[in-house]
Amino acid sequence: MSFLRLTMLLAASAMAVSPAAAQPTTPTPLRYPVTKTVPHVDDYHGTKVADPFRWLEDDTASAAKSWVTEQNALTFDVLGRIPYRAALLDRLKQLNNYEKISAPSRSHGWVVYAKNSGLQNQSVFYIQRGLTGTPRVLLDPNTLSKDGTTRVGAISIDQSGKQLAYTTSQAGSDWQEIHVMDPATGAAKTDRIRWVKFSGVAWRGAGFYYSRYPAPSDTTRALSEENGNQQVYYHTLGTPQSRDQLVYGDPAHPQRFHFASTTSDERFLILDLQDRGAGKDGNALWVRDLTSRDTTWMKVVTTFDDRYTVLDNDGASLIVYTNRGAKNGRIVRIDPTRPAEANWVTLVPERAEVLGFASTAGRRIFASYLKDVASMVVQYRYDGTRERDVTLPGLGSVNGFAGEQSDTDAFYTFVSYTEPPTTYRYDIATGTSTKYLEPKLPFDPTKFETKQLFFTSKDGTKVPMFVVAKKGLVLDGRNPTMVYGYGGFNIAETPSFSASRMAWLEQGGVWVTVSLRGGSEYGDAWHEAGMKDKKQNVFDDFMAAADYLIASKYTSSDRLAMKGGSNGGLLVGAVMTQRPELFTVALPAVGVMDMLRFQKFTIGWNWVADYGSSDTPDGFRYLSAYSPLHNLKDGTAYPATLVTTADHDDRVVPAHSFKFAARVQQAHRGANPVLIRIETASGHGSSSLTKALSIAADEYAFTMSHLKMTPIFPPAITP
Repeated sequence: MSFLRLTMLLAASAMAVSPAAAQPTTPTPLRYPVTKTVPHVDDYHGTKVADPFRWLEDDTASAAKSWVTEQNALTFDVLGRIPYRAALLDRLKQLNNYEKISAPSRSHGWVVYAKNSGLQNQSVFYIQRGLTGTPRVLLDPNTLSKDGTTRVGAISIDQSGKQLAYTTSQAGSDWQEIHVMDPATGAAKTDRIRWVKFSGVAWRGAGFYYSRYPAPSDTTRALSEENGNQQVYYHTLGTPQSRDQLVYGDPAHPQRFHFASTTSDERFLILDLQDRGAGKDGNALWVRDLTSRDTTWMKVVTTFDDRYTVLDNDGASLIVYTNRGAKNGRIVRIDPTRPAEANWVTLVPERAEVLGFASTAGRRIFASYLKDVASMVVQYRYDGTRERDVTLPGLGSVNGFAGEQSDTDAFYTFVSYTEPPTTYRYDIATGTSTKYLEPKLPFDPTKFETKQLFFTSKDGTKVPMFVVAKKGLVLDGRNPTMVYGYGGFNIAETPSFSASRMAWLEQGGVWVTVSLRGGSEYGDAWHEAGMKDKKQNVFDDFMAAADYLIASKYTSSDRLAMKGGSNGGLLVGAVMTQRPELFTVALPAVGVMDMLRFQKFTIGWNWVADYGSSDTPDGFRYLSAYSPLHNLKDGTAYPATLVTTADHDDRVVPAHSFKFAARVQQAHRGANPVLIRIETASGHGSSSLTKALSIAADEYAFTMSHLKMTPIFPPAITP
């Protein structure tokens, strides 16, 4: 299927910002609900630290629930007074109301893809035989719960093509269940696997491998209790979970991850072991040849210092990505029966650009590099012969190029800040790309342009950022500007597309994404420069970006907002404590705000590899120096702040946001409001499109009201 782009023009007057008619910020300080303080002091290596809001960590207690109710009542009362809040939500719905279809995924004779008709809470999964088969609905997650908050995650088909497993999660939680069905008929099987978290489905014969945790000791605290002792099991189809076979566990090291996968031919079982709770950023790699009677593990790699990912097997050997001896990444061939590094064969050597990801299809390796945060792809044979550089549609981000060894073509998706995700079909033999799927948008993204700028951070490091705005932007220092960042966990902030972001851009807003250290934009060195005791570099980069935008007349402090989620919420919290006057609006979402206790909840110990831990004297020293919760100062005027979190966030538990909001309200002096918005039946990310749009509308409305913007909305356009 292919689609033609429908170009829509919006009236210029609809894009205007009228400062003269702007709504004023709240003229007098708000009267916040009283948050009680309960004396509590912890001793960190001889230093006493008060934690008077510790009681808010028990989010199931009646006192915490009452606090949430009171805070939400205040927040929604303030947001409800913004005159254009409802119109902004309507506009977001208009912008997002277009058909979205994912790239097709081929597996053992089947083709699976997801489609959203426009405003469905969850995309519907379709299946067909081959690319020319007749599609039918495979799974419609919208029918699995009344409020549309049940998600379908991984879908995996076995080698025979006769069994399909899929995962579901409820209300945004990371907890998953695995279900099985017949892909030919859609008939459900009786199999139900519970207490699964951070796991795939690895088929082998009449069953599959998966990773799970023991059932929580108290199911009412399943969303906050620390997770430990992940184990790998094998499930035989048609049998109860209680009879599943334990394949691997390590109770002596409860803070290790154990991920199981199988190669597409189901020959090899791969065990990826991670020790991030001990501060290790790599993984060990163990392998079993399932065609052999020998059931012992071949311990290919036993240390946790470097990263290894098995891309495919080529007969008896493995094709593996690693950063071992190559900070920008390389690809090697490993014989698991002769695993010594001296026996490895380099197929794709390290180069100046970072190897962002690699995939395989048609017995080719597709190495996707980042060059100044834009994608470039190189095609190799399995013997390491370089065939060609893949010609991409432009400067942006790509993903895909994944398939089976027998495939003659592959699919990939290209996206940029002003180009929506477009799927291309790639001929492996000729290197020709053909447009396969292109959405028809109800707006015209060509009215906007993206520039990549470079600025100098505090220590002299050159850092890039992307600036997206209407064409012809006037640099008069008065443009309302949203600065976004993440900066951690070796994750690159590559170009992306958001229909919701258009609601900001079309009102004259400028969007800036900063490629902060801590990410993977320039390889391991870039990541390491923003982790543990060097985390302050991330905050310095972000503040330097804001200073550059002001000095370059893009904006001014009174027109500047910042936004970030999760590790990016930590970023916003740290910056607003260090330079409270730099931004007028702060939007910290699901942030890690208590850097002294993050490792005590659910999977938080996993972050020790990036952050360090207060359990060590050195970790306490540098974490306490920037922990947002612990660096708020009484009597300080902080930006207008809208903290957002959700009741089912079991990754960064809402206690982080609860305690931070309570402390900001206690310390803050001035008219700027400090609010917290707690979503229900949602998690670390929005559990449905309805909730996502509602949150986006509130964040944009709150920001616009404090940056003195009066939006004028264009008439609805039907795609």
